[in-house]
Amino acid sequence: MYRENYIESIKAEIVEMIAKRLTPVALNYGYRDVPLETSIKWRPQVLVLGNYSSGKSTLINDFLGGKIQTTGQAPTDDSFTVMTYDDSVSDDSPVHVTEQRDGKFLLNDPEYPFENLKKYGQRFASHFCLKKVNSPFLKNLSIVDTPGMLDSVSEQDRGYNYQEVIGELAHNAALVLVLFDPHKAGTGREAHISLRETLPKKTFEDRIIFALNRVDECASMVDLLRVYGTLCWNLSQMIGRKDIPMIHLTYSPSASNNSVNRDKNYMQYLENQREELKKAILQAPKYQLDNMATFVETHSERLAHFLEALISYRSKLQMFRIKYTLAGLLFSLLGGAATLLVTMLLGMGGGMEQLSIFGGGGALLVFLLWMTLPLKYFTKAFHRNHLKDIDKLTTLENQTRQDSWEAIKDLAYSYLKKTAGRFSLAGVKLEYASVRMVRDKVTREIREALNELAAIRHDVPLEKEPHIELPDEERPFPEL
Repeated sequence: MYRENYIESIKAEIVEMIAKRLTPVALNYGYRDVPLETSIKWRPQVLVLGNYSSGKSTLINDFLGGKIQTTGQAPTDDSFTVMTYDDSVSDDSPVHVTEQRDGKFLLNDPEYPFENLKKYGQRFASHFCLKKVNSPFLKNLSIVDTPGMLDSVSEQDRGYNYQEVIGELAHNAALVLVLFDPHKAGTGREAHISLRETLPKKTFEDRIIFALNRVDECASMVDLLRVYGTLCWNLSQMIGRKDIPMIHLTYSPSASNNSVNRDKNYMQYLENQREELKKAILQAPKYQLDNMATFVETHSERLAHFLEALISYRSKLQMFRIKYTLAGLLFSLLGGAATLLVTMLLGMGGGMEQLSIFGGGGALLVFLLWMTLPLKYFTKAFHRNHLKDIDKLTTLENQTRQDSWEAIKDLAYSYLKKTAGRFSLAGVKLEYASVRMVRDKVTREIREALNELAAIRHDVPLEKEPHIELPDEERPFPEL
């Protein structure tokens, strides 16, 4: 189909552009430890979050059509599990795990977009794994199951920074599914931090789907309304909004027979939105291109802002040095004049030629001392002061700039501290011009390409639709 070919073409061009224009800058300045494109060139990811009792594993098993994840009332799995499609198995075979690999393999295989997670250490790697499954549900997407969020747990308890890992995964996910259960309607500490702080920084609201799971376990309709109201209240406090996003109500038919209800009559009035939720998740691939466009917009903006701060620092340092060099020249002239005066008073000079040598030598000595001692001291003070008040390196005139700066401020601080300000201003300006071109022009052309994609019909074969061959200067991602 023409549409599918066009989609793949756009994806390939976006990945190539990132690899050529953004990744070299990101690696050079410590913005990323691995190439930027590694996190988006894989299939769309659906990140599943929830309390340990929210029914994540049961929901995933129902979607996949087999017992892939272990289920139970108590916490059964404290690992991050990536589930992806295995097309080497016959469609007639029962759905099952065809291959399982550990975190060390997953973090070091360039086929998968998880190399950036290696920084969370061995403890995290031991709680990270891959499962290949022959489920048709996974043909166009992958699922990342996560350890259940707990009421009171610290980074020391887990051995790695759970919130940072969640943030990394959410940033690359096409969709984030957040599950709650009637017994803990969003009251857990980790759930609160994730929804209040982590997800808003790493993803967008329209990528998050909320679901109240296991609703068949409510004792009555009144109990369900109480739980739903509690969840709405908790969500409003956590996400800081009065307009609560849609919350799907769902339960597992296969597990509902085991649930205890005092009054099941209310179930006839309750629509199980499980199929609707399933359809929403299956739409993840259609969001991937938009996610890739947003990825380019976000990182080109942040990289440009990062380089702006470096340019600002280096420009200020350059002006500072010019001023102090001029001051040094003034002091050297005064020093030369003083040397000449002392020489004349002591009668040590002979003719004008000797006097000029004494005066010039004195001036040169003062200048060299100034450039090696006071200037070095004041430069260090300049560096310390600008690191201490690093916000003055940039302008934050709107919310977009504030959000961008918040994301890269620590990186700018670390780079300036590591280099002590010793880097090429001309080199930074050159790379800034390239990144700014991506931010200002290429991102706009990506969006135009996506708008053109929306107008392409699904049912038009490739041979009946003209192939778009644009000149180099009109291609979606031109040479910068």
